[in-house]
Amino acid sequence: MYQTLFGSGIPPALILIFGALLIPLLSRGARAVWMLLLPLLSLAVVLNTPNGVHWTLQFMDFHLIFGHMDGLARPFGIIFSMACFMGVLYALKVQDNVQHMAALFYAGGALGVTFAGDLLSLYIFWEIMAVASTFLILARKSREAYDAAFRYILVHMAGGLILLGGIIIHYNATGGDLTFGRFSPDQAGLAEYLIMIGFIVNAAVPPLHAWLPDAYPEATVTGAVFLSAFTTKTAVYVLCRAFPGFEILAVLGAIMTLYGVTYALIITDARRILAYHIVSQVGYMVCAVGIGTSLAINGAVAHAYAHIIYKALLFMGAGAVLQMAGSSRIKELGGLKALMPLTLVFTVVGGISISGAPLTSGFVSKDIILTAAEHSGRTILWGMLLLASLGTWLSVGLKLPYYVWFGGKTAPSVPEAQDPPRCMLLAMAIASFLCFYLGVYPDALYKLLPHSMDYNPYTLVHLIKQIAVMALGVWLFTLMVKADKKKDKTKARPTHKLTDTDITYIEGGKAFYHAMDRSLNGMNRVTEALVTHRLIPRIAEISKNIPERITRALARPFTDSKVEEQIRASYSTGTTPLGISAAGVVCILILLFFLVS
Repeated sequence: MYQTLFGSGIPPALILIFGALLIPLLSRGARAVWMLLLPLLSLAVVLNTPNGVHWTLQFMDFHLIFGHMDGLARPFGIIFSMACFMGVLYALKVQDNVQHMAALFYAGGALGVTFAGDLLSLYIFWEIMAVASTFLILARKSREAYDAAFRYILVHMAGGLILLGGIIIHYNATGGDLTFGRFSPDQAGLAEYLIMIGFIVNAAVPPLHAWLPDAYPEATVTGAVFLSAFTTKTAVYVLCRAFPGFEILAVLGAIMTLYGVTYALIITDARRILAYHIVSQVGYMVCAVGIGTSLAINGAVAHAYAHIIYKALLFMGAGAVLQMAGSSRIKELGGLKALMPLTLVFTVVGGISISGAPLTSGFVSKDIILTAAEHSGRTILWGMLLLASLGTWLSVGLKLPYYVWFGGKTAPSVPEAQDPPRCMLLAMAIASFLCFYLGVYPDALYKLLPHSMDYNPYTLVHLIKQIAVMALGVWLFTLMVKADKKKDKTKARPTHKLTDTDITYIEGGKAFYHAMDRSLNGMNRVTEALVTHRLIPRIAEISKNIPERITRALARPFTDSKVEEQIRASYSTGTTPLGISAAGVVCILILLFFLVS
């Protein structure tokens, strides 16, 4: 068994998971080197493992496959390893072994899902991801974080159970086949759609999305960087693997793009803006999966690859602001441009990348999806995606940097704010470089995609379209700023979060609790009054005198009242003759015998 599992080297997932177990045993310097080495080792394994099936294990009647390597799994394995490295580098100053271990377990779970060749292995790593990521939220140790983490794990456990139900039904329907592969839209039944629901919970598809903007902003500064990279993108991967061409995904994905960006335009908390933009950006990928053509799948993979980099960069920038300036509410942070200039530069790079500016990774990946939608004749979906692109530029490319670094007339409330430690800046610098590198040399990204293609994003039509969108966004944002300045500054503004579909289980849970409290606890109180305070004392009183009463009843036909008083006195003083007691017991046993028989 050992040789089968490790014959081609250690699986990338186990490198991170087992490696994380050594973290508490290492000194500070050794721990930093070890944590940086682990994702590099996993990346080396991903790059050097040939296509095919590797790392198999026979467990009872199940054939587990931990290494199904092909053109779809490899790019996700590469970017997950790179994201883990950048996240670890960003978090080197954190002196919390729980966070470090949870992050590596989480990344290991994502790699495990990526290379799982069977549904059982996939489910195991799926649940590892859910549990490990919860600790990155709990680690902030605030009341809001605890509440968000509780809701987060409940949603993911529910999604996991739905996924497991689909796997079990599929297993029974196929005679024990757990192979993880592509499902046909024409032959999909209950099992397949349950599996899809389990996947789209992690993809944050509305209305099953609210756990993401509810939980990610409450995570630790470094934990949010990891959270932005793995859960939703592993969901995109499994959807690419199992459900390409399912039209419902194309529609849901297009809705996601507009839904997320609409909230991002309203919200004024930086990390919550970015959380809603995960919903929007993942919508492009889900829509591409639903379109299902080779070009669309390439677009989904390319955009997931690019998104992990620039979204991690944006969360790094927002986290640096939160850590160094003490707030992530954009209306409280104007004037940081002189205090945190490097963070400003790196965050602007992330903002223009997510907005699809030419020469950035977002342009070369998003353009593939737009072209795939246009070529497939889905004009309405194409228009929705393009409109979402405008909203992205308005909210993240313009609103976020303006209000955080330029919008205020006075210094922030923490005037000693400065750029974060060098490890955090270096992680942001690496991500910024990759944003431009993939934008300037898109072939470096295109060569990793699952389907070969000859595609040039830098055509005149594509450039004019994107520049026009960005120019329109600048004009609209200018109008928004002017309107904002005219508003009464004393009016309350939404600074934390707005009501979303999570209201259904937050308020619904409260209502359920109160209903159960009133009904069940009401029944408990009535039962306690009847049984505890009335029935049980009465039974106890009767039980205490049963031997005396039985003895007196048996003796009454043969004795007078004087003897009865003697019997009562004997029981009350504890001097009852042994023979009388034994006779009473025998009578009781005889009575029970006749009653039972």
